[in-house]
Amino acid sequence: MTPFRIGFGYDVHQLKEGYEFWLGGIKVDHVKGAVGHSDADVLIHVICDALLGAANMRNIGYHFSDKDPKYKGIDSKLLLKEVMKMIREASYEVGNLDSTVCLQVPKLNPHIPSMKTCLAEVMNVAEDAISIKATTSEWLGFVGREEGISAYCTALIYKV
Repeated sequence: MTPFRIGFGYDVHQLKEGYEFWLGGIKVDHVKGAVGHSDADVLIHVICDALLGAANMRNIGYHFSDKDPKYKGIDSKLLLKEVMKMIREASYEVGNLDSTVCLQVPKLNPHIPSMKTCLAEVMNVAEDAISIKATTSEWLGFVGREEGISAYCTALIYKV
Protein backbone atom coordinates (compact mmCIF):
# COMPACT_ATOMS: atom_id res chain seq x y z
CA MET A 1 0.00 0.00 0.00
CA THR A 2 1.17 3.51 -0.80
CA PRO A 3 2.18 5.38 2.37
CA PHE A 4 0.58 8.63 1.14
CA ARG A 5 -3.12 9.14 0.47
CA ILE A 6 -5.09 12.14 -0.77
CA GLY A 7 -8.71 13.00 0.01
CA PHE A 8 -11.11 15.67 -1.19
CA GLY A 9 -14.04 17.39 0.52
CA TYR A 10 -16.78 19.67 -0.77
CA ASP A 11 -19.73 21.17 1.10
CA VAL A 12 -22.36 23.89 0.77
CA HIS A 13 -24.56 25.56 3.36
CA GLN A 14 -27.38 28.03 3.01
CA LEU A 15 -26.92 31.43 4.68
CA LYS A 16 -29.79 33.05 6.58
CA GLU A 17 -30.28 35.84 9.07
CA GLY A 18 -30.77 34.79 12.67
CA TYR A 19 -28.07 32.09 12.69
CA GLU A 20 -24.58 32.24 14.18
CA PHE A 21 -21.80 32.08 11.61
CA TRP A 22 -19.16 29.50 12.55
CA LEU A 23 -16.25 28.97 10.19
CA GLY A 24 -12.97 27.19 10.81
CA GLY A 25 -13.92 26.74 14.45
CA ILE A 26 -14.38 30.42 15.20
CA LYS A 27 -17.46 32.62 15.34
CA VAL A 28 -17.41 35.24 12.60
CA ASP A 29 -19.45 38.40 13.08
CA HIS A 30 -21.95 38.62 10.23
CA VAL A 31 -25.65 39.35 9.75
CA LYS A 32 -26.18 35.87 8.31
CA GLY A 33 -25.11 32.46 9.52
CA ALA A 34 -24.93 29.02 7.95
CA VAL A 35 -27.92 26.72 8.28
CA GLY A 36 -27.38 23.06 9.14
CA HIS A 37 -28.05 20.21 11.53
CA SER A 38 -24.83 20.94 13.44
CA ASP A 39 -23.29 24.40 13.84
CA ALA A 40 -22.94 24.29 10.02
CA ASP A 41 -19.19 25.04 9.97
CA VAL A 42 -18.65 24.37 6.27
CA LEU A 43 -14.85 24.56 6.53
CA ILE A 44 -14.61 21.94 9.26
CA HIS A 45 -17.05 19.74 7.35
CA VAL A 46 -14.89 19.72 4.21
CA ILE A 47 -11.78 19.05 6.28
CA CYS A 48 -13.51 16.07 7.88
CA ASP A 49 -14.63 14.76 4.49
CA ALA A 50 -11.17 15.17 2.96
CA LEU A 51 -9.51 13.33 5.85
CA LEU A 52 -12.11 10.56 5.91
CA GLY A 53 -11.91 10.20 2.14
CA ALA A 54 -8.13 9.95 2.20
CA ALA A 55 -8.36 7.16 4.80
CA ASN A 56 -11.14 5.43 2.80
CA MET A 57 -13.58 5.89 5.69
CA ARG A 58 -16.57 7.29 3.75
CA ASN A 59 -17.78 10.78 4.75
CA ILE A 60 -18.95 12.98 7.60
CA GLY A 61 -22.63 12.18 7.00
CA TYR A 62 -21.95 8.46 7.29
CA HIS A 63 -20.30 8.82 10.71
CA PHE A 64 -22.36 11.74 12.08
CA SER A 65 -25.82 11.48 10.53
CA ASP A 66 -28.00 14.57 10.33
CA LYS A 67 -30.87 12.21 11.23
CA ASP A 68 -29.31 11.57 14.66
CA PRO A 69 -30.61 14.04 17.27
CA LYS A 70 -27.40 13.77 19.30
CA TYR A 71 -25.63 15.80 16.61
CA LYS A 72 -28.26 18.56 16.49
CA GLY A 73 -26.44 21.87 17.01
CA ILE A 74 -23.13 20.11 17.79
CA ASP A 75 -19.90 22.07 17.68
CA SER A 76 -18.16 20.82 14.53
CA LYS A 77 -14.81 20.98 16.33
CA LEU A 78 -15.99 17.91 18.27
CA LEU A 79 -16.64 16.10 15.00
CA LEU A 80 -13.17 17.04 13.73
CA LYS A 81 -11.59 15.74 16.95
CA GLU A 82 -13.40 12.44 16.44
CA VAL A 83 -12.27 12.24 12.80
CA MET A 84 -8.66 12.85 13.89
CA LYS A 85 -9.01 10.06 16.45
CA MET A 86 -10.36 7.73 13.75
CA ILE A 87 -7.56 8.37 11.26
CA ARG A 88 -4.91 8.11 13.96
CA GLU A 89 -6.37 4.78 15.14
CA ALA A 90 -5.91 3.63 11.53
CA SER A 91 -2.23 4.65 11.80
CA TYR A 92 -2.47 7.80 9.67
CA GLU A 93 -1.19 11.28 10.34
CA VAL A 94 -1.92 14.54 8.54
CA GLY A 95 0.65 15.77 6.07
CA ASN A 96 -1.22 18.92 5.09
CA LEU A 97 -4.60 20.39 4.20
CA ASP A 98 -5.36 22.88 1.44
CA SER A 99 -8.79 24.48 1.61
CA THR A 100 -10.74 27.21 -0.14
CA VAL A 101 -13.86 28.93 1.17
CA CYS A 102 -16.11 30.66 -1.36
CA LEU A 103 -18.13 33.48 0.20
CA GLN A 104 -19.13 36.88 -1.14
CA VAL A 105 -19.24 38.73 2.20
CA PRO A 106 -17.83 39.16 4.78
CA LYS A 107 -14.19 39.20 3.80
CA LEU A 108 -12.46 36.25 5.44
CA ASN A 109 -8.77 37.13 5.14
CA PRO A 110 -8.68 38.91 8.54
CA HIS A 111 -10.07 35.73 10.19
CA ILE A 112 -7.80 33.16 8.57
CA PRO A 113 -4.97 33.33 11.17
CA SER A 114 -7.47 32.67 14.00
CA MET A 115 -9.04 29.80 12.05
CA LYS A 116 -5.64 28.22 11.44
CA THR A 117 -4.72 28.51 15.12
CA CYS A 118 -8.04 26.99 16.20
CA LEU A 119 -7.92 24.12 13.71
CA ALA A 120 -4.29 23.29 14.45
CA GLU A 121 -5.14 23.05 18.14
CA VAL A 122 -8.20 20.86 17.55
CA MET A 123 -6.29 18.57 15.18
CA ASN A 124 -3.02 18.63 17.13
CA VAL A 125 -1.01 19.54 14.02
CA ALA A 126 1.29 22.42 13.15
CA GLU A 127 -0.39 25.57 11.82
CA ASP A 128 1.73 25.43 8.69
CA ALA A 129 0.06 22.11 7.82
CA ILE A 130 -3.21 24.01 7.31
CA SER A 131 -3.81 26.23 4.29
CA ILE A 132 -7.01 28.28 4.17
CA LYS A 133 -7.78 30.47 1.20
CA ALA A 134 -10.82 32.67 0.61
CA THR A 135 -12.43 33.74 -2.63
CA THR A 136 -15.70 35.15 -3.91
CA SER A 137 -17.79 34.12 -6.89
CA GLU A 138 -17.69 37.65 -8.35
CA TRP A 139 -21.37 38.14 -7.48
CA LEU A 140 -22.41 35.08 -9.55
CA GLY A 141 -24.60 32.18 -8.40
CA PHE A 142 -25.87 31.41 -4.90
CA VAL A 143 -22.61 32.55 -3.33
CA GLY A 144 -22.69 35.84 -5.23
CA ARG A 145 -26.29 36.45 -4.21
CA GLU A 146 -25.20 35.87 -0.59
CA GLU A 147 -27.58 32.89 -0.30
CA GLY A 148 -24.89 30.38 0.61
CA ILE A 149 -21.30 29.43 1.25
CA SER A 150 -19.23 26.64 -0.27
CA ALA A 151 -15.87 25.16 0.61
CA TYR A 152 -13.35 22.70 -0.77
CA CYS A 153 -10.47 20.85 0.84
CA THR A 154 -7.76 18.42 -0.15
CA ALA A 155 -5.92 16.47 2.51
CA LEU A 156 -2.69 14.52 2.39
CA ILE A 157 -2.31 11.82 5.01
CA TYR A 158 0.43 9.26 5.48
CA LYS A 159 0.96 5.97 7.30
CA VAL A 160 2.93 6.15 10.52
